[in-house]
Amino acid sequence: MSGYTAARSAYTQSSVLTASPEQLVVMLYDGAIRFIRQAGAGLGDGRRDLARERLRRAEAIIDELNDSLDMSQGELPERLRSIYLFCRRHLRESLLADDPHGFETVAGLLGELRESWANLANAAAAATE
Repeated sequence: MSGYTAARSAYTQSSVLTASPEQLVVMLYDGAIRFIRQAGAGLGDGRRDLARERLRRAEAIIDELNDSLDMSQGELPERLRSIYLFCRRHLRESLLADDPHGFETVAGLLGELRESWANLANAAAAATE
């Protein structure tokens, strides 16, 4: 492992260990969006193996977001679950149809959710200062 890789890994680990729950959710969205865009680029370039591998990583993050929902909290987690299930389905359909634009649709949707969580994280951080 190079010095840069080791430093980056240590920084990432430190960021995760010191993040608030809201910031962790934002990090998950960032990762999912990044992998979806990489999958779309791979599909657009004809690299289906890369697209499938990146799609699996994005789906794992979406599954984690879905699994972490507290369904006893009413309507909001139900709506989020519907969105996550839509995202999974749309990503699979886009892969099968060789449609990289479908990936961007999901990345955009998750990007909107990410911004909401980022605002929530910023408000929570400001409240604790």
